[in-house]
Amino acid sequence: MRERPGQKIKLKTIDEMLGVVGEESAMEIEIEKIHPFRNHPFHVVDDAKMQDLIDSIRENGILSPTLIRPIGNDEYEMVSGHRRMHAAMKLGMETVPAIIRDMTDDEAIVKMVDSNIQREELLPSEKAFAYKMKMDAMKRHGSRSDTVAGGTSTQNGWKLETAELIGRESGESKNQIRRYIRLTELIPELLDFVDRKRLQFTVAVEISYIDKEIQDWLYEYIKENGPVKLNQVKELRTALQTGAMTQDKMIILLNGTQKASATGSLTLTGRKLREYFPPTYSHDDMMDVIEALLKSWKAQNGGDSDDV
Repeated sequence: MRERPGQKIKLKTIDEMLGVVGEESAMEIEIEKIHPFRNHPFHVVDDAKMQDLIDSIRENGILSPTLIRPIGNDEYEMVSGHRRMHAAMKLGMETVPAIIRDMTDDEAIVKMVDSNIQREELLPSEKAFAYKMKMDAMKRHGSRSDTVAGGTSTQNGWKLETAELIGRESGESKNQIRRYIRLTELIPELLDFVDRKRLQFTVAVEISYIDKEIQDWLYEYIKENGPVKLNQVKELRTALQTGAMTQDKMIILLNGTQKASATGSLTLTGRKLREYFPPTYSHDDMMDVIEALLKSWKAQNGGDSDDV
């Protein structure tokens, strides 16, 4: 009988992804002996999905064991299973089923990232630090027999660049992996803007090449004036190559670039607006007052009149 296309495709289970099938048996380990993974890049939050997990564990128990590694003194580090352990703690459980495996730091990092990176709801910052941790670990581990100078040799003898290998394993292009890793060069405040969609991904990548002090200025500018565009940041980077930059010069440059790209636009800097408002007024407070004044002015001056 002729096989249908895709007939032999089999999705991997969590155990297969972690490489524990047919090797180790799970044991009940006291939660108080398990520490979170050092610099764990993935957030554990009490959202709707966490509540679903709690409800599932309450009804069925933990069906897939966690993966931990010994760190001495009868204590362990969590590699895969932070959300399951958090849910168990919420339910008042004292132990979780866990597979104990001896791993080096770099082996543990790769396992930790691989077991979390496919989650759909990941923030850009989570992917950024996860990919960076994995890339650094793989490069440090480059002395093993199947890797050469930060890349991995295939059976055909050619070498995959680390970014390309990570991309193949996570479904991203190598360039996208590099872009995510660039986000780790942002100051925390700007990276938070990316997570909250107040700063576009491509603009944030461009900003990541700028000195941290000027990133602080950009953060203040964005906080008071709204998001910047890619052409503004590119103009700023060009100006930085030609001479010294001050915060005032940066504001003038950004405003000028914004006006040039949008005919008829008008921008007032937050610093200028502060001259007319009490110091306790937030950016939103000032915008509410300005909008109310403009509506009043429009009503007093004929509304939709075309007269100048």
